[in-house]
Amino acid sequence: QVQLVESGGGLVQAGGSLRLSCAASGRAFTRYAMAWFRQAPGKQREFVSAISRSGSVTLYADSVKGRFTISRDNAKNTVYLQMNSLKPEDTAVYYCAAETSSIVFQTPREYEYWGQGTQVTVSS
Repeated sequence: QVQLVESGGGLVQAGGSLRLSCAASGRAFTRYAMAWFRQAPGKQREFVSAISRSGSVTLYADSVKGRFTISRDNAKNTVYLQMNSLKPEDTAVYYCAAETSSIVFQTPREYEYWGQGTQVTVSS
């Protein structure tokens, strides 16, 4: 089992940057593929980005491709989401998630473990 704690959210102007972190506790962080999802008020939770156990495979939603970068530091049991060129439509609660499959998924139902979320607000 793994516990996930996100940090790094906040208020930023459009065009600005934020870096989210997700610290995992428990053993064997390298067993888990990791992902970021987000949920805006009144909307369904949507996929943002995912990274494989080793970090060799990364996936991005079309809406963030070229602006966001996911990475992981297995020595620190942490996954990151660097968000650049932020837009007001990026405003949401961002969630970190983990799953133990060797396949990197984009659907929330495949993820077994979730953090509590961190708020990102982008002002225009």
